[in-house]
Amino acid sequence: MLSTPHVLLLEDDPAIARTVCYALERDGIRCTHSLLMADARAQWASGRFDALLLDVGLPDGNGLDWCRQLRTAGSPAPILVLSARGEEVDRVLGLELGADDYLSKPFSPRELVARTRALLRRAQQFSPPPASASIAPPHAARTAFEVDETGQCVRLQGVLLDLTRREFQLLSSLLAAQGRILSRNHLLDAVWGLHSDSTDRTVDTHIKTLRAKLRAVVADRDFITTHRGMGYSLRDSD
Repeated sequence: MLSTPHVLLLEDDPAIARTVCYALERDGIRCTHSLLMADARAQWASGRFDALLLDVGLPDGNGLDWCRQLRTAGSPAPILVLSARGEEVDRVLGLELGADDYLSKPFSPRELVARTRALLRRAQQFSPPPASASIAPPHAARTAFEVDETGQCVRLQGVLLDLTRREFQLLSSLLAAQGRILSRNHLLDAVWGLHSDSTDRTVDTHIKTLRAKLRAVVADRDFITTHRGMGYSLRDSD
């Protein structure tokens, strides 16, 4: 990610767009605005952006359709959906189609900035390290996992894991912690977002399915350790 984050805002209401851009830029986040989806798609293709702020109802399309297309194509970009449709079913649909967060109109500019910052931090957490950092020292332990952040995939002992997006993010968070215990709340914030309605049980359920997929490759080892009342950790040395 660039030192100054740059987000693309797709919003067909110029007044809302001016307010959003002003709030973001006051907080040190560059904001480029598009009124139409066709223009936003062309801008996005340049690859200059760190996150997408996406309206739903647009003159030339539906923002959720574009969100779904980006996720289907494998894009890991942070996406915050902005919509006047605040019903629970709409929020759930947006998140299930791949949005990282959902903000109903009218919203507080300060809250929008805070949520955007949270998305950018999580994206930075999951970004691949510099090339020089990937060269292991001569006596480093051999790791069982190979993570491809760009392709959003993981190999375990050379076998490609069939992971959902949430499972990939959970596994990435645990691997990045390098054996430290991560609480359920930490994992909820990192994977589902600060304002998600998900619960600890959601983390437990996803950990269970993730464990099953790891054991399908390495049956005699449990890589993920449950720390009762504390959270989860993972040891990846092979």
